[in-house]
Amino acid sequence: MPVLHRRSLLAAASALVLTRAVQAEPAKGEPVLLGVSGPLTGPNAQYGAQWKQGFDLALDEINGSGGIKGRPLAYIFEDTQSDPRQSVAVAQKFVADPKIVAELGDFASPASMAASPIYQRGKLVQFGFTNSHPDFTKGGDYMWSNSVSQADEQPLSAAYAVKRLGLKKIAVLHLNTDWGRTSKDLFDKAAKEMGAEVVATEGYLPDEKDFRSTLVRVRGAKPDGLMLISYYSDAALIARQVRQAGIKLPIVAASSVYSPKFIELGGDAVEGVFTASRYFPDDPRPQVRDFVGKFKAKYSKEPDAFNAYAYDTMTLMAAVMREYGADRKAIHDGLAKIKDVPSVIFGKTTFDTKTRRVDGAMNVELVVKDGKFQLNESHAAVR
Repeated sequence: MPVLHRRSLLAAASALVLTRAVQAEPAKGEPVLLGVSGPLTGPNAQYGAQWKQGFDLALDEINGSGGIKGRPLAYIFEDTQSDPRQSVAVAQKFVADPKIVAELGDFASPASMAASPIYQRGKLVQFGFTNSHPDFTKGGDYMWSNSVSQADEQPLSAAYAVKRLGLKKIAVLHLNTDWGRTSKDLFDKAAKEMGAEVVATEGYLPDEKDFRSTLVRVRGAKPDGLMLISYYSDAALIARQVRQAGIKLPIVAASSVYSPKFIELGGDAVEGVFTASRYFPDDPRPQVRDFVGKFKAKYSKEPDAFNAYAYDTMTLMAAVMREYGADRKAIHDGLAKIKDVPSVIFGKTTFDTKTRRVDGAMNVELVVKDGKFQLNESHAAVR
């Protein structure tokens, strides 16, 4: 064998050994456990299913690259239907189990906030990654969130309705929950400051199905647009009944409707509905493109914001535990110290230690067009 050829083979072999040496071994052994409190059944079950997809995609990557110092990261998902009574029972269970090192959830802020005192007393981080109620992180120093507060989101919704769409007389329909009422108050205040008038305000219960009498009152107020502070299921039902009543006004909806289920349930009635999101799968940023590609490869469909939040959250928790430790106190302390964790939603995640929330999410203005969410014309994303 010629010397040059032999040296080339030796070099290639050495490179292969080096490559194998720097690749982390897949995680094995006793898992590091996170507790998840959220809906797998009931009216919000779709959100729990979306969480699991995001979590599992992240865990494929985390555990394939060594897990948490060699141990696999895993989660136990307790179904609460996002009911405050059930979330309290789950909190008691998680706090009492020393294997649970942090909790993720619940879906709705009222369900999370009902359980917050238990997590605070038990010194177990409650990471409410979809909890946008401004008071959620005020429950104690063990409450953290990478969800944008409604105190920040609703002024953006008002600006979309008033400044971008030109609405001046708005009727607001909102979930009659603590989250819905707080969001409504924040929207009303911002819209009025921008020169609009809120001519009607109608609250409704989460299980309400018939909005005909509500819409009679709304029509009588003569608005030039509707604002829905809703989840995707009730917003789709309201939109259907709005169109059935012959009301052809523009509809703006809170970002909580941003899910494929909104279009599936609403059909033609949600064509033209305006909403916004912190995340959009057509965003050209490399992190988003990478996430969308991996998600499509695993699930054969496009991810939405709830998939992205769940993926980001699992990635963030792994980063904290790898750097600062995988026990309850280390995670609590590490969240305050961690900086610039790669994030689909934020680009990079760093917490404001006073609010225990993340600053700097993208606000993407959308419209339902041709049966799918699309960027609104002349849209420009802002931070």
